[in-house]
Amino acid sequence: MDEETFERVRAVVESIPNGRVLSYGDVAALAGLRSARLVGRILSEDGADVPWHRVLRSDGTVATHLREQQLTRLRAEGVLADRDRVPMRRYRWSPAP
Repeated sequence: MDEETFERVRAVVESIPNGRVLSYGDVAALAGLRSARLVGRILSEDGADVPWHRVLRSDGTVATHLREQQLTRLRAEGVLADRDRVPMRRYRWSPAP
């Protein structure tokens, strides 16, 4: 995987506003990638300094192994989960075309 791909994903994640979220698939589409899993891999390898917590599964659930940390960060930004699921219709960010 090349550095340009990493940077495109990081740029999309950095652009998600406070209090908003995207799915891994949304990030992939905006970064010009076909794979949501690739976004997850990139964030796990090189995402500590970007707002990774704003990226969720398509159903609004959070990363299992980072559940408490991710939900805490989202709550601090005003994103409220119903149990462990963020209502995507309410919080999904729609970037301007």
